[in-house]
Amino acid sequence: MASPAARIYRRLEGLFCVYKPSGIPWKLVRDTIETKLLKGLDASPSLPLPQQIRFLPQPGSDTLTPKGLSAVSVPILSKHPLVLGVGNGNKVLNDLHNLPVTRDYTLEGEFGTATDDFSHTGRVVERSTYDHITQDKLDRVLAMLQGANQKALLTYANVDMRSQEAYEMAVQGQLGPEGKSPPILMGLRCIRFQPPNFTLEVQCLNETQKYLRKVVHEIGLELRSTAVCKGVRRTRDGVFTLQEALTRDHWTPSDVVGAVRQYHAVKKNKLSNHRSRTHEYKTQNQQDDDAGEEMHSR
Repeated sequence: MASPAARIYRRLEGLFCVYKPSGIPWKLVRDTIETKLLKGLDASPSLPLPQQIRFLPQPGSDTLTPKGLSAVSVPILSKHPLVLGVGNGNKVLNDLHNLPVTRDYTLEGEFGTATDDFSHTGRVVERSTYDHITQDKLDRVLAMLQGANQKALLTYANVDMRSQEAYEMAVQGQLGPEGKSPPILMGLRCIRFQPPNFTLEVQCLNETQKYLRKVVHEIGLELRSTAVCKGVRRTRDGVFTLQEALTRDHWTPSDVVGAVRQYHAVKKNKLSNHRSRTHEYKTQNQQDDDAGEEMHSR
């Protein structure tokens, strides 16, 4: 019979999303969550340790002779509540990282300044005017960048866009580069324009924070000005959104179990929808083929 801690631990196996406050290192967030989970497991009631019979040497006796051994009942240490195994959650996380899933961000930018690391905290290397920038001009630059990146996506995808394979990949949200590729912008639009400040909504693949800050910098250059990035906030990572991100008060075993269960439900529902859409697509193709054969026979 498994202990309550063991049952909870098995239900923890999977992926869940957490909210990382700005400026807090991700390693500190990870260590804090691990500590909270371990404390929660340790606080669970434990079952009595099962016993096993072992023949151990008597004190001062020769261990090579049977007479020097005695039967002793000892606990099975592998069943001790402080002994934990490792699930396959880390492997699933690596698999998710290697999939061509898109991520959403909001980028806060400011016109008029350029820095050595493209952020507002970097060393200022240039200042410029920005009075000539309008939202219409900004939108045209964003459309140009998005168009160039969509062409790159088709190049790196290495798949015929008219094929069944391309359709199925698009349904699963996996239409992306084959293997690792440079960062690619899938979507880019301005959601707030109050010069010198502006906010962008971005969907991308294989990005880094430095790359996103550089995008803001290049937008400034395209507008014959300069710009720095004042903030990068991830709002979606694959199937995870801000609504699923657990805040610090919810980094507990029970809340994590609920988040993992929700992840499995979303994953199962997504797979079911994919099978349904694929079936509909094949059925429609078959109907089209049948119609074509009928017209040909006439």
